[in-house]
Amino acid sequence: MVVNLLRLIAEAVDAGVAVASATVVDTSRSVPRRAGAKMLVFRDGGISGTVGGGEMEARVVAEAVAALADGRCRLLSYRLVDPGRGDPGVCGGDVQIFVEPHMPKPTVIVMGYGHVGRAVAQLAHWLGFRVVATDDRPMATGDSPDPEVPGSDSGDGVPEELIIGTVDDVLAGRTLDQDVSVVLVTRNVDVDSAALPVLLATDAGYVGVMGSERRWATSRARLEAEGVDPAALDRVHAPIGIEVGAETPEEIALSIMAEVIAHRRK
Repeated sequence: MVVNLLRLIAEAVDAGVAVASATVVDTSRSVPRRAGAKMLVFRDGGISGTVGGGEMEARVVAEAVAALADGRCRLLSYRLVDPGRGDPGVCGGDVQIFVEPHMPKPTVIVMGYGHVGRAVAQLAHWLGFRVVATDDRPMATGDSPDPEVPGSDSGDGVPEELIIGTVDDVLAGRTLDQDVSVVLVTRNVDVDSAALPVLLATDAGYVGVMGSERRWATSRARLEAEGVDPAALDRVHAPIGIEVGAETPEEIALSIMAEVIAHRRK
């Protein structure tokens, strides 16, 4: 059973699904499950396995869902003696349960796969992100790799996905949640203005747009005139990146990914 649950954890994380494990680590006297019993909990509260059932297990599930939201482990202690005092059971013993979230790689979606987009993809990959890149120009897949850029050959797995098409093509069959950061490093305002309303309707944790303050002011004015909620536009980080005096694509990528990480770490 334990081996099966461990396999489920690996399969879930590989598929980009977050899952928490709850493990009974210590017990005394009478309890429903002994040390080593495991249960998996998914974001929607679904479970596989059990740590004892009843009210205690319901509390563990709630804590596990919370752990998936904040990414932090928990050590839970329960006394199963007197429900009148708030205990989640009457077995007569004590139990400790360790809850650990298992999170898939966070994702960076790079929209615009030119010089800066490629540099962002390389750095994000090196930082441990799963990288999805997209461009609406077929030439994005036809450019010759630069032998002077480490990892620029097609064998390094960067990006994991390269999609030629629109923002709708990128989002087809994909859910953007708080673990997804979207970096728009496109060629002009028209591309940004077409993509942003769609992206801001998702739960993406970060949306940033490259360009000058004037370019963003132009984009924002156009989107507001088209009826996009100003509060939604307030989510956008623009101009993108932390100010480091960046000039080269690599320096701009450093600025962008520094802001992405700072946002994720709050």
